[in-house]
Amino acid sequence: MKIRLKRIDNDYHFELTNERGHVTHIDSKAEVGGHDLAPSPMEYVLMGVAGCSAIDIISILKKQRQEITTYRAEVDGTRVEAGGAKPFKTIAVTVYLEGDIALEKAKRAAELSFEKYCSVSKTLEPTATVVYKVLVNDQEI
Repeated sequence: MKIRLKRIDNDYHFELTNERGHVTHIDSKAEVGGHDLAPSPMEYVLMGVAGCSAIDIISILKKQRQEITTYRAEVDGTRVEAGGAKPFKTIAVTVYLEGDIALEKAKRAAELSFEKYCSVSKTLEPTATVVYKVLVNDQEI
């Protein structure tokens, strides 16, 4: 896996391209010298957790023939000061599922994702605690 980064302006706006040609941008907030034209690198980390777990959960539930009509997630990262850096301490994910989905299957799919399959969450494990909850048709499980 390889990413190319190219600086776009004289500050902190960058274009990133993966091996398959997909392009995205990174910037920093205005208060730290950027122009806030794109998500920050740390926001992309949270997006990675959201996307990785979504792919896992949906894949598992589809294999179990569960009918998902809506999938949403919210991810909230809490950071701490650590020698000048501010890594994530806790990442809390709330998954919202709608459809004809058995509660136990949704619970198990989330467990498998966050505790076994999600490479992004597993990468963050040594330094951040990833916690999650799942709601199916507005019912928390």
